[in-house]
Amino acid sequence: MRCRQCGHDNAAGANYCSSCGSPLPSTGRGGASGDGDREIDTTVSLALIEDREALAAELGDVLDDLPEDLGMLVVRRGPNAGSTFVLEAPETTVGRHPDSDIFLDDVTVSRRHAVVTRRERGYSVADVGSLNGTYVDHERVEQAELSDMQELQIGRFVLTFVVGASETGA
Repeated sequence: MRCRQCGHDNAAGANYCSSCGSPLPSTGRGGASGDGDREIDTTVSLALIEDREALAAELGDVLDDLPEDLGMLVVRRGPNAGSTFVLEAPETTVGRHPDSDIFLDDVTVSRRHAVVTRRERGYSVADVGSLNGTYVDHERVEQAELSDMQELQIGRFVLTFVVGASETGA
């Protein structure tokens, strides 16, 4: 069960998020098996839609112009807040080294901190031996697949990963 506040995946049946302590939605245990899970999934999906709409309002046409299945990182917190980085290359390096594809100038970021890899079926991020670690939805990771609207933290920088959506759903 995913927390609506921080996105952490919790054990089924948990009442509070083990990462941030927020109350989790009721699982509706009184109904048929699995019915409560659908209700929770719907609630999480609606929260993600609301988050994406808020981000779209902040960015204006930038998010609308992002081609389908192309990823982008949006700096939400940190010295570069509001900056966007489209992830077109097969590999995008992130770090404090001036040669990094995404240059994050802060001492909390290692020179060579992380690599975002574009694959046929999506994107992943891998920590490349940083001192302070790479976090996806508040969990330290060595490597993780990225999904739309996930939060990536590198040093003091918090970035939101977004994927271009098809226009058929609009």
